[in-house]
Amino acid sequence: MNRPSTGKFAKCSLAAWAAALYVGAGSFASAEMLVPEKDELKLGFIKLTDMAPLAIAYEQGFFEEEGLFVTLEPQANWKVLLDRVITGELDGAHMLAGQPLAATIGFGTKAHIVTPFSMDLNGNGITVSNDVWAMMKENIPLGEDGKPVHPIKADALKPVVDAFKAEGKPFNLGMVFPVSTHNYELRYWLAAGGIHPGFYSPENVTGQIRADALLSVTPPPQMPATLEAGTIVGYSVGEPWNQAAVFKGIGVPVVTDYEIWKNNPEKVFGLTKEFTEKYPNTTLALTKALIRAAKWLDENNNANRTEAVEILSRSEYVGADADVIANSMTGTFEYERGDKRDVPDFNVFFRHNATYPFYSDAIWYLTQMRRWGQIAEHKDDAWYAETAKSVYLPDIYMKAAEMLVEEGKADKGDFPFGTDGYRGPTSDFIDGVTFDAKAPNAYIDSLKIGLKNEQTISGSDVVGG
Repeated sequence: MNRPSTGKFAKCSLAAWAAALYVGAGSFASAEMLVPEKDELKLGFIKLTDMAPLAIAYEQGFFEEEGLFVTLEPQANWKVLLDRVITGELDGAHMLAGQPLAATIGFGTKAHIVTPFSMDLNGNGITVSNDVWAMMKENIPLGEDGKPVHPIKADALKPVVDAFKAEGKPFNLGMVFPVSTHNYELRYWLAAGGIHPGFYSPENVTGQIRADALLSVTPPPQMPATLEAGTIVGYSVGEPWNQAAVFKGIGVPVVTDYEIWKNNPEKVFGLTKEFTEKYPNTTLALTKALIRAAKWLDENNNANRTEAVEILSRSEYVGADADVIANSMTGTFEYERGDKRDVPDFNVFFRHNATYPFYSDAIWYLTQMRRWGQIAEHKDDAWYAETAKSVYLPDIYMKAAEMLVEEGKADKGDFPFGTDGYRGPTSDFIDGVTFDAKAPNAYIDSLKIGLKNEQTISGSDVVGG
């Protein structure tokens, strides 16, 4: 995607630029003064439908109207994407919610990555092979219509995993990255059904210590082919790669992340802390454009989703068949072939305050990192709050929101003005356990499987208490 022509840019924003005054780094501009310090940007993404705010901000001219010349560039995998943001080859990117947190605390890569914008809620699923589904189905009750009763818990999978173990066969599952939402959602679902997904330790980063099911990394677009080859027997991934398994006839999505944790936070837009400090106006302009794109995606009861599907199906974005993308993007989700159900909130980009970077969202991911040993040692509650506040930047988001309200591009009621940055306690999880972000250690200790209190991993043993 090339830089827009001068003529196209001028039509959108030349008048605003002519009226604007430069505001130097270190202070934010008012709406009528906002001039990006850096206006040519390269932003990265992975080919998933939840990169949609970036594609829409580009295609609808929102980046241009905020004074930005943007190039969007797909990346090979999440590690490459993160590394390129850190080195400055990319100015920012569509990221897994866990990536800025993990990088900032030094799990894997050490770098201070931040986010002023949450890209979406929900959007993932867990798919199993046809053979595993046939074995699971024996343990799933049927409704009056003869179809499986949802949500399907991992309790139905446990006898299958046990059978694999009895035969000495590994139960291999794919997820997209060690700090991905997909990894934590898959682990949560498995553990809630009594299946141990394994621990990490500083010496063993496979995540397979004491595991009943063996989770490993597979890039999202390769998930269906890897399942078809038999290398894995299931996976956790975002769309369109669950629906692709249905269309190919090679697997069945058994549960969505909406069913695992209703309206869970998914991707974020990540930048280096250095970038936000050096280019505060550019950061605000980016945030404004992305808020506008997210609003466009959800407005008028998802009226724009058909157009969004056509855009995302293009090779420069997701590059999957439009029918596959539409299967979830337009408010439905297909489990078994022909079992298509209404799931209006499968993809949420703006409603439910989806774009606001809540500290509580960050804290949930940190609790899962500690639960599975990626955070090797106990941390007090204050550490979780401080870490969340060092990565999630709601002040930038709310400044962008204020500007959009002043400009008449959004309503004040669209945003959580007055919030302390925390969602309230919720038990909207598949196992009904309550999560209170202001008491993270109590939450960790309430979960049946996982590290607790002062426990650590030594070799293959859980030690301490």
